[in-house]
Amino acid sequence: MTIQKPTLRPTTKDLAKAAGVSRATVDRVLNGREGVKQDTVDRVNKAIEGLGFVRNLQAANLAKSQSYRFVFALPRSGDQFLQQIIERIEEADALFAADHVWCDVHHIDENDPHSISNFLGSLSKEDVSGVAIMSPETPQVRDAITRLQERGVAALPFISNQTMMDAHWVGIDNCAAGATAGLLLGQCVGARRGSVMVIAESMQSRDSMERRMGFDKEINENFPHLHALPSLETYGQAERARSVISTNLRANPDTVGIYVMASEARIPLSILKELDVAPSIIKIAHERTPFTQQALRDRTLDGVIAQDAGHLVRSAIRRLKGIVDRRQTLGSQENIRIEILLRTNI
Repeated sequence: MTIQKPTLRPTTKDLAKAAGVSRATVDRVLNGREGVKQDTVDRVNKAIEGLGFVRNLQAANLAKSQSYRFVFALPRSGDQFLQQIIERIEEADALFAADHVWCDVHHIDENDPHSISNFLGSLSKEDVSGVAIMSPETPQVRDAITRLQERGVAALPFISNQTMMDAHWVGIDNCAAGATAGLLLGQCVGARRGSVMVIAESMQSRDSMERRMGFDKEINENFPHLHALPSLETYGQAERARSVISTNLRANPDTVGIYVMASEARIPLSILKELDVAPSIIKIAHERTPFTQQALRDRTLDGVIAQDAGHLVRSAIRRLKGIVDRRQTLGSQENIRIEILLRTNI
């Protein structure tokens, strides 16, 4: 079959003529409907490739009143960074309204994988088009995501990755983020020798594990005069955080740096301020929030490794929509950059 490319943008009429089928058949192939022989599907796909046909999805969706309901499954417990994510989701509702995209937030208990699995299991294609889920990786959550996809619901990990979905998730490269924190802390500490305290909410989350791996690699390879201590887990609890941080400081009087790996740095940084930690101890944290911005201004925090909350949300919506429409999104547009914030650029 020889295909002549038209000078104007090809239409479904051109596609039908090139494939030797009716426009109704072309429509069935484009929408993935049943009742079309594989040979006919192959001919239409060959014509699509030959003509360089690009479907006008917005027009098609308007014609069939296509709408998208996306759910962001976010942790029930959270602080300022999580609140910023929710605010950006509310903004996105207005931004994507012309594309008939609507977003909801559902809070999950990130420490109860069975309840997360039950929630995902309650969703159907009739209820929701796609789910962006921010959850630690567990067998229960992985299985629930797989079953959700089998029911025709788009799904992708959001900020916290799942091993099985490395190619389809939204967030920064956490190994690189941890290495960036290590480089910044090491350069700020300079030639001083000593220990580095590392604070996390939980080392069961994949983002914390990857940040720790990147941090340790950078410190061990390029700052051998620094000793990174075992991770302290606060579980987001203020009293526990106060206990483990104060005990660690007493046990390691040579501490020259503190790295807060968690996305929510307010509690550990507040406790460090209460404990009157020496200003000479370098402190690096994650995520831009009102608290970390003020801490940078007050010089009680030396640097922040951040990811843009608005970009995260918009990218998740575009990726979910792309999965539903069976269309690739622009990779460079969805690349979430690692930002370094200092008191001079906030």
